Amino acid sequence: MMLVWLDRWQFGFTTVYHFLFVPLTIGLAFLISVMETLYVAKNDRMYRRMAQFWGKLFLINFALGVVTGIMQEFQFGMNWSNYSRFVGDVFGPPLAIEALAAFFLESAFIGAWLFGWDKLPPKVHLFSIWMVTVGVSLSAFWILTANSFMQEPVGFAVTHGRAEMNNFGAIITNPQLRVEFPHVWLGAISTGAFFVAGVSAYYLLRRREVTLFAQSFRIAVYTGLVSSVLVAVVGHAQGQHLIHAQPMKMAASEALWHTSPYHAPWSLVAWIDAKHHHNPIDIEIPYALSILSYNHTYGAVPGIEELQSEYVRQYGPGNYVPSVWATFWTFRIMVGAGSLMIFLALYGAFRGLRDDDWLAKRRGYLRVMPWAIGLPFIANTTGWLMTEMGRQPWAVMGLLKTTDSISPTVGEPLVWMSIVGFGVVYAAFAVVDVYLFLKFIRLGPDPEVGPDEMDAKFSQPVFEP
Repeated sequence: MMLVWLDRWQFGFTTVYHFLFVPLTIGLAFLISVMETLYVAKNDRMYRRMAQFWGKLFLINFALGVVTGIMQEFQFGMNWSNYSRFVGDVFGPPLAIEALAAFFLESAFIGAWLFGWDKLPPKVHLFSIWMVTVGVSLSAFWILTANSFMQEPVGFAVTHGRAEMNNFGAIITNPQLRVEFPHVWLGAISTGAFFVAGVSAYYLLRRREVTLFAQSFRIAVYTGLVSSVLVAVVGHAQGQHLIHAQPMKMAASEALWHTSPYHAPWSLVAWIDAKHHHNPIDIEIPYALSILSYNHTYGAVPGIEELQSEYVRQYGPGNYVPSVWATFWTFRIMVGAGSLMIFLALYGAFRGLRDDDWLAKRRGYLRVMPWAIGLPFIANTTGWLMTEMGRQPWAVMGLLKTTDSISPTVGEPLVWMSIVGFGVVYAAFAVVDVYLFLKFIRLGPDPEVGPDEMDAKFSQPVFEP
């Protein structure tokens, strides 16, 4: 069990670290596309400078995301060979499509966008950054296609002890994917929006490039409001899907030890006693769990004890209860962070609609926004912890347990070495990432260049004698 514990910790640590970069990459790509669209539509060079500034931070983040993503995939062969052997025929094709199609799409057009300023026609250059946005979004889609199979296996048949794909259409129309992908994608847009808003607030507080960053802030706040609200809407649909697809995860996320009454209350906070299977302290909101689960005030929700008995009959002896404490609290931290995001974005959008000069008057709000950059990262991380930990003890729901997925020939010393190695390398990455972000944020946008200066700049030889 110690080996399984170590393997899970290594995979969890590297996955969470990698996912710090992924949503910011998607969100920044989308916002830069919007900014350059405004530049092409209005022919206002302020939007060009805006897109170029955020593009520098996007490229830093993209590079770190690629490196950590490559290291992430090696673990399937290192620590999880039994998992790879069992599910590789289903899991492999989406990952291959992601690498060969989506990743090369985004990489090729990033090059065109980066080096194409003043070389490509404006609309062609704009097309390049939108294709980057499409590429990074497709990457997320194919990765989540593979993950959705782990949550809700479809389109396969078990042959000779292995899961083999027999319906690719079922894989890409997985009901789990239909709710998981928009939830993750919209969360990524929110991440980019709050990052742009927070950095813009930093500049506005220092009265640097006020016109540019005031407009950048407005774009981010309105984008953050729409995306955050939609995240909550899609997340609600995803929670309702859990009732049917993974009822044990739903029960654990509510610390619901026994099937709820017909009008189920929702636990706002609770003191969880997992040893005795009850909650000594439980602050409840009447009817709320039924509303969350069924969109009306009635409807019982299955409890942990009843589901455990059902799973024993279905799958054989074993403990099918995930960590209730972790699943319960990660869900509430995610919801709390998301609620704060909606409140902050709503306040900013409301004030902006009522008063064009409100940014100059609301410095307290601006001081909060740089700290709010962390909210979507907290929501993203805790949301994934709930999603993955709440599925335990299954690596593939109902098919393969986590204890049966590890590499039996990789011992504890090697796993410890890899954990330490990953830790050292990722710590170095973190230092480089923070240093580069702070450096380019402090430098700010490139100075405004007039037409004559632009002509002189590009008429200079590349190599001077």
